[in-house]
Amino acid sequence: MWQTAGQDRIVKIIKDSIQLRSLAHAYLFAGPAHVGKMTLALDLARALNCSGSEPPCGSCRTCQRIEQGKYPDVIIIDKNAGRDPKDRKKATEISIDTIRELMQRGSNLPPYEGKYKVFIIDDADLMSEEAANCLLKTLEEPPHYILIILLTTEEHKLLPTVLSRCQRFELKPVAMQEIEEKLCRREGVPEEKVKLLARLSGGCLGWALNALDDEGYLVNRRERLSEFISLMGQNWDERFRYVQQLPSDRNGAEDILKLWLLWCRDVLLVKYNCDGAVINIDCVKDLKAWANMMTVPEIKEFIDCLNRAVVNLSRNVNLHLLFEVIMLDMPRKEKRGEYAINSSR
Repeated sequence: MWQTAGQDRIVKIIKDSIQLRSLAHAYLFAGPAHVGKMTLALDLARALNCSGSEPPCGSCRTCQRIEQGKYPDVIIIDKNAGRDPKDRKKATEISIDTIRELMQRGSNLPPYEGKYKVFIIDDADLMSEEAANCLLKTLEEPPHYILIILLTTEEHKLLPTVLSRCQRFELKPVAMQEIEEKLCRREGVPEEKVKLLARLSGGCLGWALNALDDEGYLVNRRERLSEFISLMGQNWDERFRYVQQLPSDRNGAEDILKLWLLWCRDVLLVKYNCDGAVINIDCVKDLKAWANMMTVPEIKEFIDCLNRAVVNLSRNVNLHLLFEVIMLDMPRKEKRGEYAINSSR
C-alpha cells in the first residue's frame, strides 16, 4: 500500500512505469518541506523491492525494514551522512567525499538482497558544486540495478546538467480536507486542534503529523504570537530589546517571519470580512482587534515589509539589522483593551 497522500497523479504515473518496466534511472521530487517527498521516495523503494504479491505491501520483511531504515539496498544521503556525530551540527552541505563514498562506490556493487539499489539524496540542493559534478558521472551511465532519487525544496540551486538527467515530479500541497481526515485517524485528538493544524500546515501533511506529536510547537507558536501582538503598543526601545533576544539562526528567523506573515494575512482577511479563510482560527478575537486598529494600507505596507525581509534573509544579511528595520516599519498603535493571546489557551 502506498503511503503517499494527496499525490495521486504522480503515484499513478510511477506505478504504471513500474508495471511497464519503463522506470527512469533518476527522479527529482520537488516541493515544499514536509509535503511527502521522502514518503514517496520510500514508497518507490518499497515497490521495487517488495516480496509481496501487490507491492508495496507494507507488511513483508523487506517493506518493514525499509520503513525502519534498516534495509541495505536503500541508502539515504544527506548533509550528515557519513559524518562524525560531533561534526553534524556544523554540516552545511553534502560534500564530494560523501557522494564518492556512498554513491560512486556503492553504485558499483549490485544489490545485497533486493532487485534494486535505491539512493535517496535528501536536500539535494545542498550538494556542493564538486559533489553535484561527481554525481553526474553516475547519472550519465548508471548500472541497470541503480535508481537515484533527488529530493529538494529549492531545485533552482541544482546544476542544470543534474536536472536534465532526472525525471521531475513536483509535489503539490495536500488538500486541507485530506489532511484533516488523516489527523482524525489519531484517537483522542480534539476537532479544534485538527482543524487548526490542517490550516497551519499549508498543505504539508508531514508537518501536521509532526506538530500533532509535538505539543511544544503550538505552545511556542502562542508565545511568539503573544510577543508579536504586544510589539504594536511598545515604544522603540522595547522593540529593539525584543530584537536582541530573537534566535540567531536563519531557520528560526524564517519561521518567525512566516508566522508574522500568516498573522498579517489573516488580519487583512478579517478586515475584508473573510473570516472563513483565516488560518489562525484560534485567534479570531485578537485578529479582529488588530483589524480594528489598522487601516488596509497599513496592513498591506507591513506585509510588503515582511516579504522583503524574507527575500533579504536568503541574501545573508545581518539578522539583527533585518528585524530592526521591521520594528521601524511596524505600525505603532496604542493598546485598545486586552488583545494579547493567552498562552494557556
